[in-house]
Amino acid sequence: STEEILLMAPDGVMLSNGPGDPQDIPHAHETVRKLLGKVPIFGICMGHQVIGLACGAKTFKLKFGHRGGNHPVLDLRTNKVSITSQNHGYAIDQNSLKDTDLEETHIALNDRTNEGVRHKKYPCFSVQYHPEASPGPEDANYLFDDFIQMMEDFKKEC
Repeated sequence: STEEILLMAPDGVMLSNGPGDPQDIPHAHETVRKLLGKVPIFGICMGHQVIGLACGAKTFKLKFGHRGGNHPVLDLRTNKVSITSQNHGYAIDQNSLKDTDLEETHIALNDRTNEGVRHKKYPCFSVQYHPEASPGPEDANYLFDDFIQMMEDFKKEC
């Protein structure tokens, strides 16, 4: 529960990947919704989709899932491309982002689907791909540094 997580006083919360349809776990959406603004959050793969759903976005099943270790993703903030490792069958519906407090940060260059978001008000961001994948491309390791910095900044503000 949200209360149990906050009792642990974590520096941040990492939402990891997992199998299945992210819409099947509404309790996770509610937990994330309650954690927003109380602790920094970084989501990966299904964690990314859960953040999207918690913030009011929608997800959909891809016709062909993204699988493997050679997927180019564009960071819209820096205009840099990372080669990523991916293993997902669902994605956040980009059109549904306009009614949320999430901004799109990354897109897949193969099919232009969403690959990352950042919350406009709270310390929370996520990516659809796997920056932690090993062996695999290390282009996205900077995301872990970003999360560490986010946690340090949040501690200073509290």
